[in-house]
Amino acid sequence: MDKSRRIKDLLYEQVSRIGKAASSPKRLELIELLCQGEKTVETLAKEASISMKLASAHLRELRSAHLVETEKHGKNVVYRIANREVAGFWVSIRSLAEDRLVELKMALAQITSHPTELTPQDRDSLVKMAKKGDVVVLDVRPSSEFEAAHLPYAQSMPIEELKSRLAELPQGKTIVAYCRGPYCLMAVDAVKLLKQQGFEAIHLPEGVAEWGMAPVRTVVED
Repeated sequence: MDKSRRIKDLLYEQVSRIGKAASSPKRLELIELLCQGEKTVETLAKEASISMKLASAHLRELRSAHLVETEKHGKNVVYRIANREVAGFWVSIRSLAEDRLVELKMALAQITSHPTELTPQDRDSLVKMAKKGDVVVLDVRPSSEFEAAHLPYAQSMPIEELKSRLAELPQGKTIVAYCRGPYCLMAVDAVKLLKQQGFEAIHLPEGVAEWGMAPVRTVVED
């Protein structure tokens, strides 16, 4: 084998480490969760519905590929995505899968209701309406995720608090609810609840990771 062939093989082998690290469904879910903000292994295990032992094993694989990194906060170790390119990787690979896999399209159709969704093309108009106060953008993720990053002019109202805080929402205005992205059902459930209570509500399938891929970045960070 000549030198140039060995170098090429080495290059492809190194790139393949990313694919191997992302080859597990649960590791992809952990990446998506970390796109929302830093989290402890306990929180990740709970939100991904896996044991802490398994979560730790998956996180080691992601860390070995330099997709996530850690930092110690007191007695706790928190995980975060290594940089914004990791969020872009997640959105890109998910979008490619949605474009190429019929089975995925069919699965998505079961959890979405297109007539009540906003599309990525609505971003600019949504921001303009939210700025003017014509619509209310509602972030129904946990408050810690909202504090890490959120969409422009959004207000935090975690899904578990929504029913008890309905009085805070204005009548006669459209409520646009979003959560972690198209695979997250919190915003879908929020829209159902809001409609049951007489509000006009729309589901925005995108989250902060998707908005971070926009040509003009409009995600707000605190």
